[in-house]
Amino acid sequence: MTGGAGFVGATLVRRLIASGHTVRVFDNLSTGHRDHLTGVDAELAEGDIRDADALDKALVGMDSVMHLAAAGSVVQSVADPVTNFDVNVVGTFRVLDAARRAGVERTVQASTGGALIGDATPPVDERSLPKPISPYGASKLAGEGYAYSFAKAYDLRTVALRFANVYGPWSARKRGAITTFFNRLHSGEPLVIYGDGSSSRDYIHVDDISSALQRALELDLPGGTVLHISSGVETTAQELAELCRTAAGRPDHPIEYEPARRGEVDRNFANYDLAQKLIGYAPTIAREDGLPSTWEWFTEHVFRG
Repeated sequence: MTGGAGFVGATLVRRLIASGHTVRVFDNLSTGHRDHLTGVDAELAEGDIRDADALDKALVGMDSVMHLAAAGSVVQSVADPVTNFDVNVVGTFRVLDAARRAGVERTVQASTGGALIGDATPPVDERSLPKPISPYGASKLAGEGYAYSFAKAYDLRTVALRFANVYGPWSARKRGAITTFFNRLHSGEPLVIYGDGSSSRDYIHVDDISSALQRALELDLPGGTVLHISSGVETTAQELAELCRTAAGRPDHPIEYEPARRGEVDRNFANYDLAQKLIGYAPTIAREDGLPSTWEWFTEHVFRG
């Protein structure tokens, strides 16, 4: 599993091991951390997904690849498109090519919905025309393209899951609105909303994402499959701020507004009907439950000092 010491990986590794899978984590620990795997019966191989030789060694004896490693920030991709391309496009190609050389049966990779589709009237789905407006979205679209081509050219059973905005335990290092809001709620700094608060996203708990990833790994899906994994619920930035303030028990915490940032889509939420049909996926954790439990995790594991 690439990126297995990261946010989603920390939850997914535990889930797969509990289900009887043997897991080898391949991670350069740039955004992940070895402490995320403390007490977990998984092997950790340190390495970078752009290193073909390291990938070859890591894939010895493996029959599947879960590819989660990525440069995941839209804002950072606008500031540094070269690094984003190198990690997400070159890196994903290296992973797929290493899987081909190793004779791996299937790969499941993390993609994205909103950034890849771009500005489109929601809800979006697998038939929506991708028009990414950030280098990050373009890099994920390229990764899906390579996965599809490897499925057709080499019979590699590739699956790409387009994640909504993921939150939950182990997300302290994640660059995203919820982590940022929680940190500011804890420190006393005002919450910052970019734009007028009407921009929207689809937020999904990491447990639901991990369930979908496991289903995509274990079920016999055709190579080249792409699925949206989402909550199907549109949440504006203003609503998210209110939900986070409520979760933290600080309903009057100040909010400030700054200009919208380049590369970020205005509105997004996704339809998950195809994922429900093909892998039996449906979200189980509502934002009204998931955000308070995530705040509790931050309080216990991040803010305790």
